[in-house]
This record gives sequence, structure tokens and C-alpha cells, in this order.
Amino acid sequence: MTTTLLAGGSLLDADGRRDGWLLLDGDRIAAVGTDAPPTADVVLDVSGRTLTPGFIDLHGHGGGGAAFDNGADEIRAALAVHRQHGTTRSVISLVANPLETIVASLRAVAELAAADPTIVGSHLEGPFLAVARRGAHAQEYLVEPDPELIATLLDAAAGSLVQVTIAPELPGALAAIEQLVDAGVTVAVGHTEAGEHVTRAAFDAGARLLTHVFNAMPGIHHRDPGPIPSAFDDDRVALELVADGVHVHPSVVQMVFRAAPGRVALVTDAMAAAGGADGFYRLGSLNVTVQNGVAMLNGTSTIAGSTLTQDAALRTAVEVAGVDEDAAVRALTATPACVLGRDDEWGMLAAGFAADVVVLGSGWQVERVWAAGVEVGPSVASAGAA
Repeated sequence: MTTTLLAGGSLLDADGRRDGWLLLDGDRIAAVGTDAPPTADVVLDVSGRTLTPGFIDLHGHGGGGAAFDNGADEIRAALAVHRQHGTTRSVISLVANPLETIVASLRAVAELAAADPTIVGSHLEGPFLAVARRGAHAQEYLVEPDPELIATLLDAAAGSLVQVTIAPELPGALAAIEQLVDAGVTVAVGHTEAGEHVTRAAFDAGARLLTHVFNAMPGIHHRDPGPIPSAFDDDRVALELVADGVHVHPSVVQMVFRAAPGRVALVTDAMAAAGGADGFYRLGSLNVTVQNGVAMLNGTSTIAGSTLTQDAALRTAVEVAGVDEDAAVRALTATPACVLGRDDEWGMLAAGFAADVVVLGSGWQVERVWAAGVEVGPSVASAGAA
């Protein structure tokens, strides 16, 4: 295997910033240090640059004009766009669709994940959602959870279903959470009308995530706190946050980081227009208009995902919301790795961790990306175009 040394830069992860070097060997980080660097087959001078772990996206639906619900080819095309923006591990989020469509999508993701280690698995954002909080999910495909249906979905995913969003007030939801957790699935509370007590019951049943905090759920009310303070109060729970300046105001982004330190996972919730142009798109079975980078269901004011990439989320968090850089990087790396139970191999710049590395220039702009030891970033895309 070829070894690659990244020398002269500044390393930034959940442990903070320090000057140093990084040695990649195959799909792992072989060594990290601050002393004299070792020899390597390839030596790259990254002076003046910041190195971070690869970004992990727990929640995205597409990019570059391609949608995750539309089969393997479009999944690959969308991921190629996000790789150029620093995302090295992706959960494939699926919207509410007919059962046979969801099953086919789960099987497609399972095949892709078996062949590509950068594809973590699938996330069912639908169909177990509250009708009143369905957002950009077709109402006719929303259902209540039951054990047989969940067993069917788990079987189709063949071990690759890593995340399910569920409204815990639905009949049978708490039992469904326990069933999914027993199967090794991370359960998120979301698209919900649940109050404080039902939300806390969901967390006690094993839910460990809140899907895109503040969106598709009740806001904080001083006499009826709802799901958000329940998640803030529970150290077992991480909170997804879409930092695109549209889903959540920057001052509220700062508030979330302060209220739940170390438990924020920045996600894109990106649909097909991410990395692409304004225009008309589809999200599942629904029509979406993207104007000035904001995706809305046609003829409504309902947000339909985002056009966000993870590097842009980092810039918004640090430069607009004023989040500390190490906290923002943690939210893109170590925290989502912990949510997935992979924090012993993803999300840090340390020996033995995956060779997932992002090289950032001034203004937090992505210059180079390695995913599982393979360079996949903008420099590779530029070379291919040439």
C-alpha cells in the first residue's frame, strides 16, 4: 500500500487545534505527530491549511440533481457531489413512499453499502410520521408502526438499516422503538406532535436522536416544553441540526450548541438540488421548487429539505453563528460517529482511525478530501475534468 504524509498543516478535531503531521496508510491513519515527520511514499505540503476528520452526514436525500430514492445510479451520483464538499461517510435517507418502493430502496442501499464503506446504510425518515408534522413527506404513505411491518423493513435492509425517524405519539411507537433498538438501529424522534412526557418515554425506550431540531416539531413553549427541551435535558440524546441559515436562525444555532455541548450533529438534509442550480425537482413523489437556494414544496411555504453541503454548514456555524471551531468540527465528525456507534474508528485524527481527512484552505473552503484512504475531493474532480 502507498503511504501518504500530510505535513506542515494544522490538525483540528474534537480535541482542538494543534500543528502536526498525518500519515495515511491504506484505509487507516497510521500515525499522527508534532515532532519530525516520518518518511512516506507521497509527501504533501499542506502548510497554511487546516486538516479535519472527514465529515459524516446522518441525514441527506441527494445532490447534484440526483435523489437517493431513485436507485443506485442516482445515489452514487449524489454522493460524488457531497464527497467534493468533505463528506466521507453518508447515511442514505429515504422519504415516505409506497411500501414496495421503500423495500426496493432498502435493498439497493444494502447492496451499495456492502461494496462501498463510505455508504453507512439507510435512514427511514418516513413512513412513521405525524400527519400534521409530515413536512415534505406524502401523507398517503404515512403509516403507524407495527411489528410485522418493521420486520419486513429490517429484512429488506439486511443489516444496513442504521436509523429510523419516528413520531413517538403514534399507536405502537414505543414498542416499535424497542424493536428497532434491539435490532441495532438508531431511533430518532422527529416529525412529531409529541409533548414532553411522550418524548421522554421515547428516550427511555431507547431513542437517542432528535431529527433536525426545531423543524417538523412543536417549538419551545414556556408552559408546554415539547420535545426540544426534553432532548436538551437528556445527555443520552444527540440533536440533528441543519445549519443552512434557513431551517434554523444562526442565533438559535448558537443556542443549540450551548444547550447541548458535544451532542449536536450537523446534517445537510440535502435534496437533489444540493451542489446544483435553482429549478424544479422531486423529493420522493412530491414536486419541489428551489429558488435562491431554498427548497419548498410547490405552491407552499413548506421547506423540502435543503441545498446544503457539510462544508457550508461548517462555515455557517463558525462564521455566521459564532460557534467555536472545535465544537463545529466535532458536530460534523465525532458526534455523528458516536450516534452511529462508530466513534472508535471514525471522526478523529488519530492513529488507527479511518483515513477520512479533509484539507481546508482559507474561509473553510475544501481543497482535498480522502475517504477510506482514497482521494475523492475537488482536486480529483478537477483533474478528471481536465
